[in-house]
Amino acid sequence: MTPDELVDHYRLEPIPREGGLFRRTWTGPARPDGRPEGTAIVALLTAGPGDFSALHRLPGDEVWHHYLGDPLRLLLLAPDGSTRTPVLGPDVLGGQHVQLTVPAGTWMGARVAPGGAWTLFGCTMAPGFTYGDYEHGVAEHLTARYPDQADRIVELCRP
Repeated sequence: MTPDELVDHYRLEPIPREGGLFRRTWTGPARPDGRPEGTAIVALLTAGPGDFSALHRLPGDEVWHHYLGDPLRLLLLAPDGSTRTPVLGPDVLGGQHVQLTVPAGTWMGARVAPGGAWTLFGCTMAPGFTYGDYEHGVAEHLTARYPDQADRIVELCRP
């Protein structure tokens, strides 16, 4: 299986601003406020130059799922100033996660782990994702708040 075959199979398209390729696979019924009850996507990142999930945050919890390919290394910057670098991947006994919940308000970004080529993963939210919820990270603001992660922050930000 190749990334190109996955792109064709899932009809993946670019994720606006964030990076990577995706397809929304499920949207729940609309709530009274117009938001969907929930949403799910399948997404693909490669180790290619500039292919990463840019730092962003959302107002609700987001569950990330590893499906196929190489491990995916995340950077999580919490509202309390703490940071984590969990890895999504199949080696659960070695500390990787096949499923990981990113709490609301946490800055998150990801790229294929060093030595890897590509990762197919998914994200699920309830209530569902809307583009108005997306807040794009700015490197200079995030490095000031989380100076111990400055190098990774710069790697995971886009203008």
